[in-house]
Amino acid sequence: MIPYLDLHTINAPYEADIKQALLDVVDSGWYLFGQQVSAFEQEWADYNGARHCVACANGLDALRLVLRAWIEMGYLKRGDGVIVPANTYIASILAVSDNGLVPIPVEPDPDSYLIDPRTIAQLLEDPKSSPAYPVAKDVTIRAILPVHLYGQRCEMEVIDELAARYHLLVLQDSAQSHGIKAKGTCAWSFYPGKNLGALGDAGAVTTDDEELATVIRQLAFYGSERKYVHHFKGVNSRMDELQAAVLRIKLRDLDRANARRVAIAGRIAQEVSNPSLVLPKAKANHVYHIYPVLTAHRDALQRYLLDQGIQTQIHYPLAPHQQKAYNEWQALHFPITEKIAAQELSIPCNQSMTDDDVSKVIAALNAWII
Repeated sequence: MIPYLDLHTINAPYEADIKQALLDVVDSGWYLFGQQVSAFEQEWADYNGARHCVACANGLDALRLVLRAWIEMGYLKRGDGVIVPANTYIASILAVSDNGLVPIPVEPDPDSYLIDPRTIAQLLEDPKSSPAYPVAKDVTIRAILPVHLYGQRCEMEVIDELAARYHLLVLQDSAQSHGIKAKGTCAWSFYPGKNLGALGDAGAVTTDDEELATVIRQLAFYGSERKYVHHFKGVNSRMDELQAAVLRIKLRDLDRANARRVAIAGRIAQEVSNPSLVLPKAKANHVYHIYPVLTAHRDALQRYLLDQGIQTQIHYPLAPHQQKAYNEWQALHFPITEKIAAQELSIPCNQSMTDDDVSKVIAALNAWII
């Protein structure tokens, strides 16, 4: 069986170093706010070319903390609108709702599946022509939340230009794009299955904004600048020393691991010729956290591949506007997003795969007949 993602095999090369690092943390007697977390924050900031990194408990918190900080800093207020991709994991949108802000979904580019600057511009320039108008009509839009979905970088130059023109904040959801060095404020998840994954939950924010980093750090520590002195009604969201130690070890190998993913994706793109399948079109930097294949016969393809000994996953079978959690969006219609949700199948594409594994996946895809 070729697993979709074999975390044991992915982590095996680091096993000895990870065990020693974990023992060192245990022996240190210091498990929070220690040297491992501060060192990882510096190393992750340096890797991404950012001035600041604030570690936190998970990727959802990273998103929530940035938006909450902007509220506390006076850049946002409850009820303001945040433009989000209609096709994304629901965490991107939950972070907006959780802060009393209004998520306003827009369609992706049909080729890259990333938030489309043209649909953003359509919403900003002529709101009534946008499918999101029922949500946006009484809302003041103050921010854009692009998601580097599947590991591909959004068209940030165009998005940043739109944001500057309309005086909007930009928060990048980089939970799936470790290795793509995007300027600006980015929220990261280090969930175990990510390209840079911990051994549990962990997250971080990178930014060049010193004030933003300071407020996020306080919010994540009960709203406290120092112990027992609280400036905000904060939360408890922190990365522990054990996770930081693991991430520091795996960060050293991130570029090599990503290069292997890119090489596998290159083979698939070059060698798969089945006309029944739509392969992703990379328009920008891509680290292939997910390799999505589209077909009108998704369930049949998934069953066939499993019969061939190949595990797959679906990202994501229901779009956010189709979820009960956002029942107020049930009347909205996003054809591109709905097509992706109905047709997307994620095939194995990661550094744990052998060349023979890749060949078997390619052969199976080419041999599939509807």
